[in-house]
Amino acid sequence: MRQSAQSGFDEQDKQWMSEALKEAELSLRAEEVPIGAILVSDNTIIGRGHNERISRNDPTAHAEILALRSAAARIGNYRLTKATLYVTLEPCLMCFGALLEARVETVVFGLREPKWGVAGSLYDLQNDPRLPHRIRVRDGVLSDPIGELLRSFFRGKRER
Repeated sequence: MRQSAQSGFDEQDKQWMSEALKEAELSLRAEEVPIGAILVSDNTIIGRGHNERISRNDPTAHAEILALRSAAARIGNYRLTKATLYVTLEPCLMCFGALLEARVETVVFGLREPKWGVAGSLYDLQNDPRLPHRIRVRDGVLSDPIGELLRSFFRGKRER
């Protein structure tokens, strides 16, 4: 089910990931870890989010969760069965669980997260046969600019 960067991506994947990257830049301006996400359905952005854990004092205010909340409110349904999430960093356990609950169809992320990622790094939840829903996963879209943004953020943190 997982497709890696070596498979290549189309221009639409890059376009949508660029939108997620813009969301990540909003986090950066607020001095949050720069992660951004968008939800797309029928070629339309239905939800957006970027990390706001510090500004909201909310440990659940991850980019993916905020994008899911935004999309569900917009369409009036928590089930997002035909949606694709574009997120700059591999989702964590909490976020992937929420994506499963929302029945998101596909997750496309830019960069792997070896410490927290559950879409192939730390765990491989999209391929767990015990779960009632499968999410297609693709990774590696715009990994270079996303990696540079994250490295720059953490380099700045260490320097301060």
